[in-house]
Amino acid sequence: MPGLMEQSARGQVIEVRDGMVVFNPAGTRYQMHLVAGKYAGPLHQPISAIVRVTARKVYTVPSGGNFIAPIFGQPRTLQGRVVSVDDRVMVIHAGLPVVVDLPSAETAIDLDNGQITVGSMVNVVALPQARFSTTEPGRGGPEELATDPVRKTMS
Repeated sequence: MPGLMEQSARGQVIEVRDGMVVFNPAGTRYQMHLVAGKYAGPLHQPISAIVRVTARKVYTVPSGGNFIAPIFGQPRTLQGRVVSVDDRVMVIHAGLPVVVDLPSAETAIDLDNGQITVGSMVNVVALPQARFSTTEPGRGGPEELATDPVRKTMS
């Protein structure tokens, strides 16, 4: 798996409320509502962040564009090219890099268009509670994830 910087997305936090941030990835109009725990970083300033979802279902697809739906709110459907993959996690480029925790059930991964490999196109149906962390220590970064049972899978 790539390091944190290869998985990070550039953008800005435009709002913080009730353990959640509204993240606007650079070059997009997305306003992603993401669980953030103790975010203490800047507002309306460029930052690097990790966006992470847990997949309910993953489909390999033959073609299509990179997107996240809905544009405003919690990410529910993501589609993009696989940047890296292992047995439990993959990173896709869906307009921005997104870390996807793969489902454990074999029936939750549909391989109709081939295996999940680097460069293949996938469509992900995500569970609620997409997560956010910065790559900066002390500002809602990876070290805070280790103590959060909902997000303890972040490595």
